[in-house]
Amino acid sequence: MKNLLYCFALLLILNSCKSSSAIVTTAAKKNEKTSNKIAASIIEDAEDNIGIKYKTAGTTKSGYDCSGLVFTLYGNYNIKLPRTSIQQSKTGLDLGKDISKAQKGDLIFFKTNSRSQINHVGIITEVYEEELLFIHTSTSKGVILSSTKEPYYQRTFAQINRVIY
Repeated sequence: MKNLLYCFALLLILNSCKSSSAIVTTAAKKNEKTSNKIAASIIEDAEDNIGIKYKTAGTTKSGYDCSGLVFTLYGNYNIKLPRTSIQQSKTGLDLGKDISKAQKGDLIFFKTNSRSQINHVGIITEVYEEELLFIHTSTSKGVILSSTKEPYYQRTFAQINRVIY
């Protein structure tokens, strides 16, 4: 009789673990879907800004700088980011330079103009095996879409950060 009770208790414990795993997995999938929807919305909003001119310290449709564009678009979805690209690069999960870990909606950072610290940021819009497309603000062209395959961005690419979970 004792053996039967032990077997029953063990079976009950194992089933309990299994059902809680399913709950965690379901919750994780739900969070991932929500994150993907937010990222898609931010990217869509970013694309609506293509062509808007560059403006130093700009955070509105009258003109953006790179970090101002990111600050404003993520802020519209209650994702509070610092105002500057260097501060933004210290926010979220630093994924390094591993393109295979990148997702749409992640931030991409650069060290441009031979600078030793990050001074430029964009929003990843597409992820390919060896290339990332991103929206950012260029001083000469305003809000544009660029690629890490372009020599300038290939040379100055610094890191990727995840800020949408």
